Amino acid sequence: MTARDARLHAFRSDLADARLKGEVAAERFVAGRPARITAPVADIRKAPRPDAGVNTQALFGDDVLVFEDAEGWAWIQAERDGYVGYVADTVLGARDRTPTHIVSVPRTFLYPGPDLRFPITGQLSMGSAVTVTGTAETRGTHYALLPSGEAIISGHLRPVGEAVADYVGVAETFLGTPYLWGGASGFGIDCSGLVQLAMHMAGRQVLRDSDMQAATIGEPLDPGPDFAGLRRGDLMFWKGHVAVMTDAKTMIHANGHTMLVSREGLKDAVARIGYLYGGPTGFRRP
Repeated sequence: MTARDARLHAFRSDLADARLKGEVAAERFVAGRPARITAPVADIRKAPRPDAGVNTQALFGDDVLVFEDAEGWAWIQAERDGYVGYVADTVLGARDRTPTHIVSVPRTFLYPGPDLRFPITGQLSMGSAVTVTGTAETRGTHYALLPSGEAIISGHLRPVGEAVADYVGVAETFLGTPYLWGGASGFGIDCSGLVQLAMHMAGRQVLRDSDMQAATIGEPLDPGPDFAGLRRGDLMFWKGHVAVMTDAKTMIHANGHTMLVSREGLKDAVARIGYLYGGPTGFRRP
């Protein structure tokens, strides 16, 4: 049998993804049932318990495969990045419509109709996928209408498949967003979640955790003495952490020091992080 990363392949001793038959050992193999995330943000946990740690999050409109549904929990694999874990089964719905647009601002609101004066009915993060069924205008503000009858600001959406050119610019829109371990949304995000979501908006699908990113994104980079070869968009890794260079001397990262997405000087970050966790472990150019 070939060794598989359980974060990216659905297998346990009792149950596994049918696509892994012959590659992993399990008592039973099943085909994943297609489903879609219907909550604004869904925590993907290590185990089917409310006190289990959160590994990552899925966003509204994300497609998943369900391998087991038992006692209020579903064992799923996210199709966008392949991450495997457990979600509350209440966050799942049918893939009954094709998404047409994606939220393109860090956070936005849902209204019960096309009027920003209405009390909101919900909120969505950047990266959430919605189906627009119509449009409306009220007092000069343009709205997109959803199948639920709710409305969302049209300017906060872009068509599915339309990517921005500069992923770093996307990351910079998250400045001031709270740090959240396992967070992958505009409501709270961690270091690798910031990289993944920003690159998603730029049309690049990358893996979720920093160790995966350090092994797969772009090409390895030797920045030379004093990191003089770094430029905007390069990734700088430490054990368990990643930052995005905004220029040759400054980075942006979601970090536990400020508990925010924040800018930090390169030399200051290397000294501060090195004091506790050691020096950088690698560099990649996407």
